Amino acid sequence: MDAVVIGAGIGGLATAAFLQRSGIHAHVYEQAPALRPLGAGIVLAPNAIRLLRRLGLMEALERCALRVRTGWEFRRWQNGEVLLSQDMSQCEQLYGEAAWLVHRADLLDVLLSSVAPETIHLDHRCVALEQSASDASVTFANGASVRADLLIGADGIHSAVRHHLVGELAARDSGLCAWRAMIPSEQLPERYAEPTQTLWLGPGRHLVHYPVSAGRAINIVAFTPAAPGETVESWTAVGDPSDFRREFAGWAPMVDELLDTVTQVGRWAVLDRTPIHRYVHGRIALLGDAAHPMLPFFAQGAGQAIEDAAALASSIEEAGDLTQALSAYERVRVPRTIQVQEASHDRATVNHYPDGPEQRARDLSFAGQDPLKHSDWLYGYDAQAEARKAVHA
Repeated sequence: MDAVVIGAGIGGLATAAFLQRSGIHAHVYEQAPALRPLGAGIVLAPNAIRLLRRLGLMEALERCALRVRTGWEFRRWQNGEVLLSQDMSQCEQLYGEAAWLVHRADLLDVLLSSVAPETIHLDHRCVALEQSASDASVTFANGASVRADLLIGADGIHSAVRHHLVGELAARDSGLCAWRAMIPSEQLPERYAEPTQTLWLGPGRHLVHYPVSAGRAINIVAFTPAAPGETVESWTAVGDPSDFRREFAGWAPMVDELLDTVTQVGRWAVLDRTPIHRYVHGRIALLGDAAHPMLPFFAQGAGQAIEDAAALASSIEEAGDLTQALSAYERVRVPRTIQVQEASHDRATVNHYPDGPEQRARDLSFAGQDPLKHSDWLYGYDAQAEARKAVHA
């Protein structure tokens, strides 16, 4: 079987890696002329890590990522009071894997190491698609075209493949914008380099920080109210560090200390989208953000793309034919990803309660929570096993 993967992001490279491991001739076509180290920090939970381990990538990941040992912390915006501290070492006891903190560029390098170099094709922007009962073809802006048994759209939130199949997804204004910054660890006290995901909760906004790149850098991501009409949705959009600091004026001294080191920051609108219920159209399949763009509040964008990739390859391995495999892939991935999309959507409201009765009830509820044990549906999920079962359902 031949497969064409459109997009060399996390989902596209993971798909190529899993397909090639299954003996499928998969080639990746990326519109950018070079693979640039874009992006910032990513949290990889056990549901994604177990799949990367099966690809044989843990040794490479351990060289650039940090295993979360000391846990995650929720802190109150005004005084830094710890509302919840979770010992993440329980992850391995409960789910067989730890959670890891990694820079997106490092994760891409790890995935790239498991894909045959000669199967990566840069400077190929998809402009047209066609398919028949027996194959699918894609034409690129450079004039090249290629035909294969299966075509996979892994080309991100602004997917050309999805646009060809179903048109543009209507964006819903979340009322929020995202800020992202990376700080060299040497510019901050050592406590920031602890492998802990720290989340500061405040009225209308929240801020998260944790170390990446084997501890050499601190990743900061924050969400604040968007300006009226703010619609730019791109990781390369630039913000003003002084505006960033003003958004968190009056917060705890630790937040001031962190933001005072920021000299460059990205800022873009956070747009929500209604889930779609069809990922397969004939011999063309969607995955990752092309299929299910989600708000980032559950830290599962990368994890769900990796699950998609593993499930697609496992469905093909298990099924007797491609039609059966794609049907199983869609049946198993649509409800799973919609569940995560909805959970991510709900988290934004809870994180941003204004000070008052709802906020106090939320903070008090943390004392009796064990979030890890409540996350079995998310962290205990085995995408490959579920895909194999779906083939025979």
